[in-house]
Amino acid sequence: MAGHSKWANIQHRKGRQDAKRGQVFTRLIKEITVAAKMGGADPAMNPRLRLAIDKAKGESMPKDNIENAIKRGSGTLDGVDYLETRYEGYGIGGAAVMVDCLTDNRTRTVADVRHAFSKYGGNMGTDGCVSFQFKHCGYLVFAPGTDEDALMEAALEAGAEDVVTNEDGSIEVITPPYEFVGIKETLEAGGFKAEMGEVTMKPQSETELSGEDIARMQKLIDALESLDDVQEVYTTALMDEDE
Repeated sequence: MAGHSKWANIQHRKGRQDAKRGQVFTRLIKEITVAAKMGGADPAMNPRLRLAIDKAKGESMPKDNIENAIKRGSGTLDGVDYLETRYEGYGIGGAAVMVDCLTDNRTRTVADVRHAFSKYGGNMGTDGCVSFQFKHCGYLVFAPGTDEDALMEAALEAGAEDVVTNEDGSIEVITPPYEFVGIKETLEAGGFKAEMGEVTMKPQSETELSGEDIARMQKLIDALESLDDVQEVYTTALMDEDE
């Protein structure tokens, strides 16, 4: 058993993501474009592209947008040449923060990220200073009340790496990153629908924040996420607003 405030924290985060849906299409198009450029236009042969397409469909992105992004990545259509870059640092209370970007101007991006860290109480660090605190994996979260034994059996049989039951009754299924889509589809076919699912950099341990530190940390995350070149922000901060 783990995490007394997991479910509240997950629901809070999901709500904030839904509120920012206007930025989602732009970021997904970038990811599809880069995935197609790196691994080819066939999702069956390109796990990263398959993941990006699955996420785009989950956000109801029109088929034409997806196909055009693949064409730009594979060179069939002209498009911007994006570079992948990652920045690492520390937020409020020493919580680790990792920022993944896709950019056509690395000088601009590093300046913007550094400014956000310094303005909102964080510190930008060196490459590798916090990345060891995260695990690249697929992550499915099931609501309290889900049949734990049945889900565990189905998940492990489908190829999941681990199943974790939290103190509040929510259940997390951890998968290899590029087997996420297949495992999610297998579980859905078996009647297990996740409340939230993504391929992410999951914290290996968490830094619990409370009081004013929660608001301060959220401002830092919001500032980073609002930057045009930022794709994802990961943190070890656990922000339970019921505290």
